[in-house]
Amino acid sequence: MPLREILELLAKGNISLDEAEAKIKLLTLEKIGEKIQFDVGREFRIGIPEIILAEYKDANSLKKAILKIVEKYGRAIVSRLRSDQISIIEDFKEKYDVYLSHTGRIAVIKRKNYKIYRSGGKIGIITAGTADVPVAEEVKIIAEELGCKTYTIYDAGIAGLHRTVEALKVFYENNVDVIVAIAGMEGALPSVIKSLTELPVIGLPTSKGYGLGGSGQAALLSMLQSCTPGLVVVNIDNSVGAAVAAVSIAQRVAKFRRGDVD
Repeated sequence: MPLREILELLAKGNISLDEAEAKIKLLTLEKIGEKIQFDVGREFRIGIPEIILAEYKDANSLKKAILKIVEKYGRAIVSRLRSDQISIIEDFKEKYDVYLSHTGRIAVIKRKNYKIYRSGGKIGIITAGTADVPVAEEVKIIAEELGCKTYTIYDAGIAGLHRTVEALKVFYENNVDVIVAIAGMEGALPSVIKSLTELPVIGLPTSKGYGLGGSGQAALLSMLQSCTPGLVVVNIDNSVGAAVAAVSIAQRVAKFRRGDVD
């Protein structure tokens, strides 16, 4: 039962205060079968729903998790899909609205009448190379599904510094609240971006590269050792973490822009 429905029942006197408290406590965890305990109260607590990590789930567990969450809460976001799990997602198309990104390995399954609340947050997403686009696509889809508008610029790494500067101009023209800068190889892009702007910048290292440190370690260490103060960094390929951090910042800024917060 959604929180609003519980509060309406309490306001009408249909349930007692103790009953309402008990029902609210039940919102925090949903047991799905014998293996999965889904944190359904996360969106209530922090404004961000739990996102299903598909990569390590068997077919039956994944299907059960998606079905339970969509039926009860209207929407499921599924990240890091394996190629053999695509058919599971496509099976939901008959009954639900399904968006599937093969590039980003992410899917959104929701009821036909599900509506996204648009927060007014604005997020800039930039990649150093085209190899980083799959990670960027996951950031983009999550951010948009959580109510933010995104502005994406791909293949604008520092090997052609003029491209990086032009990308920043686009972000300023659209008044973005935060930038997610994505890079593999030596991972220099986020440091350069942050050195040129007062906006919050989230560095997202990717596993794209070769040779020593080529699986993202060099990019991560470079970002962590940045001389540019204020750069925030997430783990290698952690597009979900970067997206959620960016959304949290952008949504808060949007509240001030609307005058909802003093």
